[in-house]
Formats: sequence, structure tokens, C-alpha cells
Amino acid sequence: PFIHRGLKMSGDTLGAGSFAVADYVVFALMLMVSAAVGVYFAWTGRGQRTSGDFLMGGRRLTALPVSLSLTASFMSAITVLSNPAEVYRYGASIGFYGFSYIITILVTSEVFLPVFYRLAVTSTYEYLELRFNRATRLLGTVLFIVQTILYTGIVIYAPALALNQVTGMDLWGAVISTGVVCTFYCTMGGLKAVVWTDVFQVVSFHLYSYSNSFFSVSTSFDTNPLRRHTFWTITIGGTFVWVSIYGINQAQVQRYISCKSIHHARASLYINLLGLGSILLCSVFAGMCLYSVYKNCDPWTAGLVSAPDQLMPYLVMDILGDYPGLPGLFVAAAYSGSLSTVSSSINALAAVTMEDVIKPHTNVSEKHLSFISKGLSKLAILVYNISDELVDSISIFGIIGGPLLGLFTLGILCPFANSKGALSGLVAGLVVSLWVGIGAHIYPPPPELTRPLPLTTEGCNFTTDSLNWTSTALPTQLNAITATPVHNHYSRSALEDHWYSLSYLYFSPIGTIISMSVGLIISVFTGKREEIWQHKSCFP
Repeated sequence: PFIHRGLKMSGDTLGAGSFAVADYVVFALMLMVSAAVGVYFAWTGRGQRTSGDFLMGGRRLTALPVSLSLTASFMSAITVLSNPAEVYRYGASIGFYGFSYIITILVTSEVFLPVFYRLAVTSTYEYLELRFNRATRLLGTVLFIVQTILYTGIVIYAPALALNQVTGMDLWGAVISTGVVCTFYCTMGGLKAVVWTDVFQVVSFHLYSYSNSFFSVSTSFDTNPLRRHTFWTITIGGTFVWVSIYGINQAQVQRYISCKSIHHARASLYINLLGLGSILLCSVFAGMCLYSVYKNCDPWTAGLVSAPDQLMPYLVMDILGDYPGLPGLFVAAAYSGSLSTVSSSINALAAVTMEDVIKPHTNVSEKHLSFISKGLSKLAILVYNISDELVDSISIFGIIGGPLLGLFTLGILCPFANSKGALSGLVAGLVVSLWVGIGAHIYPPPPELTRPLPLTTEGCNFTTDSLNWTSTALPTQLNAITATPVHNHYSRSALEDHWYSLSYLYFSPIGTIISMSVGLIISVFTGKREEIWQHKSCFP
């Protein structure tokens, strides 16, 4: 049986050890390098006189650094902490995301990239005004801002939780330090600093190597849309989610359209695919390690951690606590993932606010716009701190990103779609997505649809340093507890059993399909007949 070493309790923090000096040195080095990149580009980029230079890097970036930045932007601490916990609890089926990544890059490269690059827009939502009207652009902008605030709140909270778990560092102190470092190099160096800091951070992200450990998982090809994870939910639903990120999300589009040519932009997407695959593989192997070590002595069931996201930090301190520097490397990797995502979001939010909210309604010089851009970068982080881990990050992109993806797809692929159809479709898609998303949160699906793996505490031995004793038995209430489904005795309605039990990965397809369908129908009934017959197909 596996022995948990050095168990300690300190206030609200429960962990398997504490940081050594070497761990703090490794962590501090990561912060110092990130800040130094911002200082460097602030010094070399003193000629950045316009908001375009600050927000778009002068559109002179090359494929390799942009590809690494694309990889780092949405591979945050959630990947380091939540994905392994997902594998630990439900199996390695998230590996099927590899298929959705491939489809996503193909669709983005051939459908969305040519449109945004040739228009030379700073904000993706400029396209909505060019294609439809200003009201559509403004609504799209507001939804993006809400989505970004919610998602980035989760991303900030995750590494703070990791630090709090393994070191006892104050949770809000870690949150504030994330904001200070990100705001510093975003404001100092603009997009160039963000991209090159992402390059360093994605390398740091890969430095923490996971040992390979394999266990038996059943691969499901069940077509039931109520199953949490199957080949189909991950491949189809995951594709919609990731296309909404790579195809239209400002943080990603802003990167590849800052390349010096469309060929560099396309190459950055395909090189980035290699990074996505390698990070996915590492996170799946990490979850396998968790299951291999703790399947007979589950720390979560035993109450040693208060949330599944704390399992990876717990494993690191439990296994590597005797090797100074390695726990610090893990936390630095998790923190790097968050810094890259937060800085990307800050830069994107500054660009969208500048181009879609301030610029159309004011008449100020480029010099003043540049100063405003830097000020928005500082302000953005204050806004992020209002959100907490409210909903799962993928659900956020599904509920809000799905209808937005439908809106952009409608505009690009359906020439006869008009502004009335676009606005109606976006609102309808958002309402339906919110309905199913909030309903699923209030009435979660029964355990038999999620298929959790068997976990138990029967094999636990605990050692407590302060008392210097080992117990082979758990407290009575914990002994022989297994993570088996708990059946509720109340009768679930048909709405709860079907609509609200839908896999969360289908939130995005629902929003996209509703948005496009309603948009097409309204456009047909409100458009000019000759224009509709001129463009019979949705494909120009």
C-alpha cells in the first residue's frame, strides 16, 4: 500500500510538504525572466508610436514565435491541474482531443485566416460591422469581454490554488502577483513582449516531464449525446469549441494576423498543432500517473485534498518533496501557463476595447491611442479579479463562443445573410446555450452518464510527522469508501434526464447551429428576394 508522507494541516491548507529554498529560486527565476522580456521589448520598441505597433507588433512577426504563443495562450494552468484530474477521475478519453485539434487547424487555416488577414483588422469584431452593422459588432464585443473575464478569472485562480496547496502562500497574494507580473510586461512591451514571453513560458511548460504510467481504459464510441466523454462528444463538440477559439477569438486571431505574411500565419497554425499534441499527451500521462499511484488510496475521497484540481500539486509534493527544486519547477510550469493566458487576454481585451468601443466614438491621435492601449492593459487585470471559478472553462467557450462562432460563420459562408438575421440568430443561440448550460449546472447529470473510474481508500497508510506514527486503518467514516455513483431518490423530470444531461461539450455546437439556423431563416424572410436567389447557396 502507498504511504502518504509528511501529512500536515495548516489552517485551510492541506498538503504533503512545503517549498524548499531551491523551489523558491526556480519559481522566482521564471517571474524574473518573464518581466525581463517586457523590459527588453519596451527598450527595443521605443519606436512603437501607434496603437497598431503596440497591439499588433507592427505586423512583422514570424511563424515560429507566433506558433509557440498560440500554443501557450489557451494551454494554461487548467491544462496542468485540471486535465490530469479529469483523466484520474474519468479515464484517458480526453486524448481524442487530438482529432479535434487537427480539424480545428484545417478549418481555421482555410476559412477564417484568409478573411481576417486580408482585411488587416485589429479586432475581429470590426468584420461584423463591415459585414452586417455596428449593433452586431457591439453585441459581439460585449459577449467577448464577458467571456474573457469569466475564463481569465478561472485561469488566475488555478495557479493561485496550486501555490496555496503546496506552499501555504496566501491565495489572494498569488492572484495579485499574477496580475502584477502580467500587467507589467504587457504594458511595457505590447504584443511583441506577450509573444516572446509566451515562447519562454511554453518551454517552461514542457520542462516538467511526466513519467509514463499506463492503466486500462475503455474507449467509448457510444453515440449517446448524454455521455460526458465519448469519441463523438470530444471530436465533434471539441472541434466546435476549439474552432471558436482559433477561428474567431481575438486572443488567437490577433497573433496569427500579426505575422508578416499570410504564409507565415498559416505556418504558425500548423506548427502550433505539434505543441498542442505534445501538451495533450503530457497531461494525459500525468493523469495516468495519478491513477497509478492513488487508485487504492484516493486523497480526494480521504479528505487530503478539498478539490480534484489539487491532486497534481499533492502528487508533486508527495513524490518529489525530497528533491529541492523539482516542486518549484512544477509550480513554475503551472504559473507559466497562467501568465501566458492572462497576458494574451489582457492584450486582446485592450485591442477590442480600443478598436470597438473607444476608437469609433472618439477622434484622438495615434499617440494618445497608444497611451490608452497601455492604460487598458493595466485596467484589464483589475476587472479579472471579480470572477471566480464559477463554471468550467470549456462550458464558458461553449455557451458564449458557440453563438459567436455561428455569427461569424454565417457572415463568411452565407452571402445573403443580413444584419437582422445575424442579430436574431446571435441572440437566439445565446439564449438556448444559456438555458442548457445553466440548467446543467443546477441539475447535473447522474453519475452513470459520467462513468467515473473506481477509486478507494482501502489501501491507505498514513504517516504523521508531528506524532511520528503510522496507521494502517482510516477513520471509521473514511474506511472502505469508494468513488461509486450516488443515486438520488427523487424522480428526475424528462427535461433533467435529457436536455440538462447533455454532454457539456455539445453546448458549443448547439449555440452555433441555433445561431446559424435562426439567422438564415430571418434573413430569408427579411431579405430582398432577388439577392436571395442570386446567392442560393451559403457557400460563396
